[in-house]
Amino acid sequence: MASISRVKERAEEQASSMNADQQAVIRMVANDLHRLNQSVMKAVDAGVSVELVRSARHHGGDGNWGDLLIPVVVTRQ
Repeated sequence: MASISRVKERAEEQASSMNADQQAVIRMVANDLHRLNQSVMKAVDAGVSVELVRSARHHGGDGNWGDLLIPVVVTRQ
């Protein structure tokens, strides 16, 4: 999957206009997202379907926001 391998690169491209603290947290999000994507692929390979769905949106108060996710898991019996 090309999009999965580009998570880190895309985050770094988008972080060029951010300060050092913002860049650090975006790198953390990108790394965690990469690990999440790997886990989803392992689950699929093990015979489980996984869909990530937005469960809520966190608002920072200054106009910033972020989506919070939950997994919807389906197995075949």
